[in-house]
Amino acid sequence: MVWEHFTIATVEPDLRRAFCKGCNQSFAYSNGTKVAGTSHLKRHIAKGTCPALVHAHAQENENNTTTPTPYTPKGDYTPRRRYRTQSNSAYVSIDQEKCRHQIAKMIILHDYPLHMVEHPGFASFVESLQPRFDSVSFNNVQGDCVATYLAEKQNVIKSLQLIPGRICLTLDFWTSKLTLGYVFVTGHFIDSDWKIQRKLLNVLMESYPESDEALSNAVANCVSEWGLEGKLFSVAFNHSASKAAVEKIRPQICIKNPGILDGQLVIGNCVARTFSGLAKEVLEKGKDVINKIRDSVKHVKTSENHEDRFVELKEQLQVPSDKVLSLDDQTQWNTTYKMLVAASELKEVFYCLETSDPDYKHPPLADNWRQVEALCTFLKPLYEAASTLQSTENPSAVTFFHEVWKTQSDLSRAIGGEDPYVAGIAKTMKEKVDKYWRDCSLVLAMAVVMDPRFKMKLVEFSFSKIFGEDAGKNIKTVDDGIHELFSEYMAVLLPLNPASDGGKADGLSDFDTYIMETTGQNLKSELDQYLDETLLPRVQEFDVLDWWKQNKLKFPTLSKMARDILTVPVSAAAFGDHVFDLEAREMDEYKTTMLRPETVEALICAKAWLIESDASVKTEA
Repeated sequence: MVWEHFTIATVEPDLRRAFCKGCNQSFAYSNGTKVAGTSHLKRHIAKGTCPALVHAHAQENENNTTTPTPYTPKGDYTPRRRYRTQSNSAYVSIDQEKCRHQIAKMIILHDYPLHMVEHPGFASFVESLQPRFDSVSFNNVQGDCVATYLAEKQNVIKSLQLIPGRICLTLDFWTSKLTLGYVFVTGHFIDSDWKIQRKLLNVLMESYPESDEALSNAVANCVSEWGLEGKLFSVAFNHSASKAAVEKIRPQICIKNPGILDGQLVIGNCVARTFSGLAKEVLEKGKDVINKIRDSVKHVKTSENHEDRFVELKEQLQVPSDKVLSLDDQTQWNTTYKMLVAASELKEVFYCLETSDPDYKHPPLADNWRQVEALCTFLKPLYEAASTLQSTENPSAVTFFHEVWKTQSDLSRAIGGEDPYVAGIAKTMKEKVDKYWRDCSLVLAMAVVMDPRFKMKLVEFSFSKIFGEDAGKNIKTVDDGIHELFSEYMAVLLPLNPASDGGKADGLSDFDTYIMETTGQNLKSELDQYLDETLLPRVQEFDVLDWWKQNKLKFPTLSKMARDILTVPVSAAAFGDHVFDLEAREMDEYKTTMLRPETVEALICAKAWLIESDASVKTEA
């Protein structure tokens, strides 16, 4: 109602003031994007401080033959009013641009279809909230979503420009019903504060996902778009690729010798994919007994009477388990594992259910339950390791060196056991682990060497147990690769070395000569000095990145190499909740059939960036 008494006028660029129609006194209204509100304007009218209103009221009293009345403003000026009636809506200021931005943000964050803005139900809902809001079309909201993406992209560009070292890329391959492929490209790097970061950079459509060029095209497009030439340290992906496809990626690595460490800086078999492959083998071997358990759980969960009876039996038997039965999602192997664990712990209840519930037919036999326990024994370490991938924002390669090595050792023991059912599963699993170890052990070992608690000692110890007679050859590959990589960093950083400064070079080289003459040996490199130092104690809460941050002055060149090595990711899954997928993710039909590829990329990337930005704001708060 204040707008019956006030008008708005621009007095300077980005500065507007409210002027009283009665006394022409001006009040703050807006400065740039900040709006002062209307409470102070209401007070000017309500408390009788406007001389024009008071004078007008006095005139009314003079002309009034009845008893004079005190000044009372027209309208309702109750403070802190939190809603307006329909009759007041005409006076509510509305920012059309801000409303459209919020609609775009809502669609991005919640994966709503862009066409929803043209649905009659949505239009009716918006009109009931604010009749003055201009309706928007699909084209309008598509443009608004892309504008949001471009605005957020500027922040990502700034963060990439500040990277002190190199960047690693992971490629998560998705399918679609239209036989089109989509590559989610994520960048991993360590920032200037020695914190590991990850940014979704691209979602690229590939018309021919099975071609040898599909992966290398995705890498090339990402490097070109984000200006990453000369900064790419490694590439990992979770898509089956031919040898030719892998070789097309290698030239884009910034390392002078991309074949270093047997070429493992291009990693074609990420940990998440490997664990899912192992789990799939276990589930395939146990599919018959798993179907029996699933039918039993289904019998309980799909009838309220059956479930009540099951709970009653559990209480009578005083079964100590706190597990709750649930049916599994057969596309996510962790849900099948949880179903088996819960059923196994409640097997006594199922035994009793067989005699007390005539509708319960074909229950699992004792031998079936033994097989379930065997399956859970194999799935448990995989589940715990994959859960680390899901819960840890940036899991360490050092951690998974331990996990893969331990898994391989456990499987070797299981193969030699007496139970043929267990031995058969273990043999199949070990073949997959052996392949992963051959493909990725060296790059994982390189990260272990950069951990001052382990260095080459853990590599020597584990390789001797895994490779037997071939251990020496593999240990030498790691040692040679680390030294070759360090030499490359020395060559790149040599101009930054004070010894190359003309004013100091002679003095330092004379000093080096003196040291060699008096000690009879060359100066040790930073790498050899680091490797020769005593191992640090293995404490639980050790932060390897913080250690390198604290020791970067002591090891100026080696710390740069360590930073890049410790950036190498172990999982190519674009999102944490995808590590349990049994098959490649599929892009939803709406995005593939109704939207342009550029719009799909804008929606998915903007969502990831907005969620990350909101989380960062909450953390700072």
